[in-house]
Amino acid sequence: MHPLMNQLIQLQELIVIRDEQKVAGESEHLERLDASIKTMIAELPPPTRLLHGKLFSKDHNVLSPVSSGICAVCGMKLPISLVQAVRLGREVHSCPNCARMLYYQDVAARRLAEAARKIGPRKVGIVRFSSEALMIPNLVSGDRDGVIAEMAYQMANEGFVDKAEPLIEEALRREALVSTAMNHGLALPHVRGVEGGGLTLALGLSAKGIKFDPARKVVSRMIFFIVIPTAASAFYLKLLAGLAETFSDSEARKSVQECKDAATMWKTLIKVTRATIK
Repeated sequence: MHPLMNQLIQLQELIVIRDEQKVAGESEHLERLDASIKTMIAELPPPTRLLHGKLFSKDHNVLSPVSSGICAVCGMKLPISLVQAVRLGREVHSCPNCARMLYYQDVAARRLAEAARKIGPRKVGIVRFSSEALMIPNLVSGDRDGVIAEMAYQMANEGFVDKAEPLIEEALRREALVSTAMNHGLALPHVRGVEGGGLTLALGLSAKGIKFDPARKVVSRMIFFIVIPTAASAFYLKLLAGLAETFSDSEARKSVQECKDAATMWKTLIKVTRATIK
């Protein structure tokens, strides 16, 4: 990969984290993130800095991975010669359709496509992103890393992603940057760039609580593990806002945390998010 693209990916990651923190109402790390982003933008070569600014003014997601020969954000089938050039990484190339700068992912978990289903009512709300099979009423693991692994394997074992190991690695790398622990006992470990399907969410409960952020005294009792395709990055922020709004209500938290089985958890999650997640 071109060294400049590595720099752009790091910058993109910081911008995304800052957006997440703002949406979730977490201000603790914003000043540090703003300073780091400003420094990294200033270090870009002038032509790249100009292109980054133009793309950023339209959408904060200025990069796109190449997935199966397609720009993962806009969905355009890319010329084979361009895909090969991106893979070689000698220069930074842009998508001819959306103009986002392209990069190639060597190893990544993939979201498995859903089997075709009979025509029926359109799914709405949280039902679009999860299922009863991804509800874990009693997490076995007692620490952050173990919980992330447990939930990633649940997602893989239920056929939602092809493999768990890359998810675990990426989720832990993301946690090392800024913890995904939130107020009200929530944590939202997640992995971006999981192509091949839609955004997917698993929910695990821990009665004892998991210490997701070493800097905080509080623990997380509701853990949402989420995989996000690049094209759904903007929507993920809306989902994050909806979850934060839902579970700022103590009654909503209590109703989910009291569930003893996956079926009840799923029904309750649908009920409490009906007004906040469309």
